[in-house]
Amino acid sequence: MSLPEELFPASLLVFLAAACLLDRHLLRACLAFIAFALLMSLAWWRLDAPWLALVEAMLGALLTGLALFHGLGYPGTRPSLPVHDQERRPRHEAPVRWLAALVWLTLAGVAVWGISGDGELVASDELTRQPLLATGLAIMALGLWAFAHHLHLLRRLLAFNVLGSGVFLLLAGLAGPSVEVQGLILVGLVVALIGSVLGAALLRRLHALDGRVTLGVEADERR
Repeated sequence: MSLPEELFPASLLVFLAAACLLDRHLLRACLAFIAFALLMSLAWWRLDAPWLALVEAMLGALLTGLALFHGLGYPGTRPSLPVHDQERRPRHEAPVRWLAALVWLTLAGVAVWGISGDGELVASDELTRQPLLATGLAIMALGLWAFAHHLHLLRRLLAFNVLGSGVFLLLAGLAGPSVEVQGLILVGLVVALIGSVLGAALLRRLHALDGRVTLGVEADERR
């Protein structure tokens, strides 16, 4: 595949990740995440990893999506959460968190450049792996920033899953979709699903007890 053919799905992945993490309409953000996970599944298929594509579609899109909807109170369960996220951090904290994500991205990029620049990667796969590396780094930066910035637990669950997807893409870009890498990604998808189910259950419990959608000290600071 040529580089332009690889850049289109890569840029669409970054766009869907941003749409998922930046949208304060929680139902719409969850739908954007499902579209993101389905596109991830297509990416694995294009990388000749059909079993991983199937697992991504089942665990990443279907089951994780259901867990997120359950956290919101859909379909028809009670108590349902407000569909808009009203929690906001003080504005003076935003530049620091953007800077932290940028520093982390720079360090990760330097590490990736050091690993991929030693000539050990397969030259014939270079055009395929370059978009994977760039996309993985961009998605990881978005996920890390969103996890640090957002207060709403559901949005943090979305950031957690998106961040994991960025790590998976980075692994595939560095080592290719080998059996060992697919095994690591499969374990990561299972862990992400379990974390999403537990997080959604915790969110429902917090909201049922006292209407909270944030955790611990952060919730106390907002009061």
